[in-house]
Amino acid sequence: MNSIFNRSLWLYKQHSSLFSRTYVCLTTMKFLLVFDFDYTVIDENSDTWIVKCAPEEKLPNKLRNSYQKGHWTEYMSRVFRYLGDSGVREDEMKRTMTTIPFTTGMRDLLGFIGKNKDFFDCIIISDSNTVFIDWILTAANFHEVLDEVFTNPATFNAAGYLNVQNFHTHHCAKCPKNLCKRKVLEEFVDKKIKQGVKYTKIIYVGDGGNDLCPVTFLEKNDIAMPRQGYTLHKMISQMSENLDPVQPSVLVWSSGIEILSHLKLLIKE
Repeated sequence: MNSIFNRSLWLYKQHSSLFSRTYVCLTTMKFLLVFDFDYTVIDENSDTWIVKCAPEEKLPNKLRNSYQKGHWTEYMSRVFRYLGDSGVREDEMKRTMTTIPFTTGMRDLLGFIGKNKDFFDCIIISDSNTVFIDWILTAANFHEVLDEVFTNPATFNAAGYLNVQNFHTHHCAKCPKNLCKRKVLEEFVDKKIKQGVKYTKIIYVGDGGNDLCPVTFLEKNDIAMPRQGYTLHKMISQMSENLDPVQPSVLVWSSGIEILSHLKLLIKE
């Protein structure tokens, strides 16, 4: 147990004829769990699930075909505007979003993490939005499991329309305009180091193409966990075939129970 979770105490004493100072630096060693949201925590795409609120549960062809690669947030802004123009309001959207299914085993996994916060910090980095994720996690009583959620900010305006904005700006050519997950992960880890938290291992759980960039931030001691058969899994496999594998260990999963089993092994080492 001590090899997994320990606290190291550094004391530095400086003496002089006038005063004595004692400096204490406390470093906490924990695991960091990083989750994507759509098709990882939940078993659907939250942005496309909301289309169930649209008239006849579908979008006009012109709107559906207006998406441009790398500009998903702008596309969803148009979808939300259409829903607002169609009379869809917050209560109906919330009822619809809270029916979205969790991926098999994810409820058990999040429950386990919540009971073992001494070992784990847990964050979400997602291309969804703050409103949808908050509704879904709160309805399932999992909001307290997460230390932070990084996603596109969204709010309802006075007219009842949902507005969404880009999470940040970045210069990564590999990622969509609104979100580079690697940048988010790097900044979070740097912030925690300054707060005295050093992660012994980072475990990244995801499914999509935009999860590859943060996986390349991971080191040999870390773990990448792509969902079996999804885009991230295929991209990592292709990199291995091209003799350019990612640095971390790769553990493929199809159920949250598989992830849970591995976490149990980690805290027993």
